[in-house]
Amino acid sequence: MIILPVALQDVQDAVDYYDEQSIGLGERFETELNDFLIALESHPFFQNRYNTVRCLPLKKFPFMVHFSIDEDKQQVVVHAVFHTSLHPKVWKRK
Repeated sequence: MIILPVALQDVQDAVDYYDEQSIGLGERFETELNDFLIALESHPFFQNRYNTVRCLPLKKFPFMVHFSIDEDKQQVVVHAVFHTSLHPKVWKRK
């Protein structure tokens, strides 16, 4: 799995935000995200959105992991970890 730097920044921004809201909440977000990324490696073929980019929603937090699959390399590429309240055009600009 490849997680692009912009996606890592998305994660850090979310962790920082949640830590400001409540002690330990950022860690809970990160734990849920890590569990989903592990599942994603095993089962990457989720619904298509935005042409070749696929999305995986988290269950307890309002975020979606935006990713693509490089079938030649058999690798998942994470492009963004995006809050669901933001408009998709914002993500396309990244």
